[in-house]
Amino acid sequence: MTAVLEAISIWAIPVVVALVAFYAICKKVPVYSVFTEGAKEGFSTAIMIIPYLVAMLCAIGMFRASGAMDFICDLLAPVTNVIGLPSEVLPMAIMRSFSGGGAEGMMADLLAQYGTQSQIGRIASVALGSTETTFYVVAVYFGSVGISNTRHSIAAGLLGDLASLIAATLIVNIMWF
Repeated sequence: MTAVLEAISIWAIPVVVALVAFYAICKKVPVYSVFTEGAKEGFSTAIMIIPYLVAMLCAIGMFRASGAMDFICDLLAPVTNVIGLPSEVLPMAIMRSFSGGGAEGMMADLLAQYGTQSQIGRIASVALGSTETTFYVVAVYFGSVGISNTRHSIAAGLLGDLASLIAATLIVNIMWF
């Protein structure tokens, strides 16, 4: 199973990029011009989201420094043990909803401590790849286009993150029991 997954991971991105480029060429799309236009738009969007990004990073720092992360992890540990989610992965899973970079740093620590072939390492890796930075998306992207009423976006995003975390845990525990 590991050999198959390694082969897929090596070829997935190059094949998708080649297929998209081939499709664009077949449709006579000026690929380079469209790419540079998109890059120009992306740069102006990046400039617009800087204030929202700074506010989000400040909030993440306060959340971690306040001890709220540890409190939530201690509170949820008995529940996560029922589904087979190790308590060591929980801080990374919580951070993922706030910051992709922060969650990647926490996952790197887990991989360094427990190894890439450990159940903790596998669950952390799959969970990181299957969840979203919900609060980051709401703060930065919604803020950059002026949406102030997020309605049910946060609840839907967090429920999606929870479902992804549970699915990642169950799938890894089934595949590598």
